[in-house]
Amino acid sequence: MSSSENHMTGAEISSFLASRRTTRDFLPTPIPQEILDQILTDALTAPSWSNTRPFKIAVASSEIRERISRDFLGRWENVARQSKRGWIGKLTLLLTRNGLPTSNRLVAKPYHADLKPASMRLGAELFGTLGIARDDRDARDAWWGTNYNFYGAPTELFIFIHKSLGIFAASDAGLMMENLMLSAHAHGLGACAQGAVAIWDDAVRQEFDIPKNYRLLCGIALGYPSEKKDNTFQAHRIPVEELLFKQK
Repeated sequence: MSSSENHMTGAEISSFLASRRTTRDFLPTPIPQEILDQILTDALTAPSWSNTRPFKIAVASSEIRERISRDFLGRWENVARQSKRGWIGKLTLLLTRNGLPTSNRLVAKPYHADLKPASMRLGAELFGTLGIARDDRDARDAWWGTNYNFYGAPTELFIFIHKSLGIFAASDAGLMMENLMLSAHAHGLGACAQGAVAIWDDAVRQEFDIPKNYRLLCGIALGYPSEKKDNTFQAHRIPVEELLFKQK
């Protein structure tokens, strides 16, 4: 067989890339270890800064996954409850610190004005698909809370990056994550990159031996997609013209 017969055509690659979508509801079916190992192996074929691979992954499945999820859900439920109490609730959060960020505080900040329209469009279209009204705060909070059950995925990957390389470590991790999620897609799995779980790294550190020079970047929910309505949603993809800066 010639080398050309071992490769997908450009059109096949484009079609495959376009077919990947974020999964927001998973079956509880465990991922076979050999498939997970292959996906992680594929992730490491991504390019890296001086080949340093300035990232590590904590793989949470079974009991560890359940303990972290319970911890996260408890914190989120307290935040959601206190946020409805106005300034009294905010003061309670400050005093108890139950649910306040312990790591990546950017997750809790609003989007910059440059980025907010895209985020608002996504929210409107996603909640429209799910039948959640804009003013139904309870339903919106409940849906956000599914982040902390990892959308039902049997495995959650926590991505850590080495602090010394800053944004370059994050760039390398992003390249690795894309390979990982595309490999998962090729193996019939779904994935969801989750910034929401980067807010409480202490819960993850309780379960894994993670050096202090690594910081939590994000998570990836991984598993087999369900057939629920959540997975019918297809986010808007911008045209190439919006990607490029205009020449002076």
